[in-house]
Amino acid sequence: MSLPSGTVTFFFSDIEGSTRLIQELGPDYPAALLAHHTIQREALAAHGGQELRTEGDSFFIVFGSALDACAGAAAVQQMLLAHAWPRDSKVRVRVGLHTGEAVLVGNEYLGLEVHRAARIAGAAHGGQVLLSETTRALVEHSLPSELSIKDLGVHRLKDLARPERLFQLSAGGLPAEFPPLRTLETTPNNLPMQLTSFIGRDDQVREAKALLSRARLLTLTGPGGTGKTRLSLQVAADVLDRFPDGVFFVPLSAVQDPGLVPSAIAQALAVQTPGSRSPLETLVEYLRDKR
Repeated sequence: MSLPSGTVTFFFSDIEGSTRLIQELGPDYPAALLAHHTIQREALAAHGGQELRTEGDSFFIVFGSALDACAGAAAVQQMLLAHAWPRDSKVRVRVGLHTGEAVLVGNEYLGLEVHRAARIAGAAHGGQVLLSETTRALVEHSLPSELSIKDLGVHRLKDLARPERLFQLSAGGLPAEFPPLRTLETTPNNLPMQLTSFIGRDDQVREAKALLSRARLLTLTGPGGTGKTRLSLQVAADVLDRFPDGVFFVPLSAVQDPGLVPSAIAQALAVQTPGSRSPLETLVEYLRDKR
């Protein structure tokens, strides 16, 4: 079967808290993952979805129709909710849908629209389906009565230059209330908005994130102008949800005296440094219980 071209709807999903689930289920996890895959494939194929890529617990699916994509996403969530998972666990999947013009190269879709769909999925919570404004506009007047859409407002998403208005797709029998979306506004941060999208260098981002999960200090080195700062900002945006107390950028290019580094950090964190204590002492106290 040939892949759809022109205007298509991209579907991204993954399991929320998969690492926790692996620890919780132990030897039962492979069977649970297989059941998850089977449910996804059956529900999505029944609504015209074509599987493009599966990696671990994530799915990348394409639909020729935005309405079919919404129906498929709702069916996935309903089937996952109804399934009897081992050890009474819960397998919750976050889903994002975005519609755009396809750039099809061979058997692979490329371009910003794919990245946008992935970022929308990343903003969701387990059991939640998010739509872009484009997808919502295409389906809002033709949804079946059991499906409804809720406007969640405008949000900044990781690595997207312009904010995105997001919508929640709800269906009968599914949860309708979720915590705030996992967007750049949710976690305290001062990360500058990027004017261009970060495309490529996926291996470097993946490696940096892996290293950062094992070490408290990660240093990027290289000649000036090779994109070290841009790479670090991308990694910082990607790991926002690991640090509930925030992720911050501290510009040090203008700092010539090492003794002024604590003051620069305090300024970036908006921490007041009273004259009776050194900036370093104030920072140590402020950050003591932070993550």
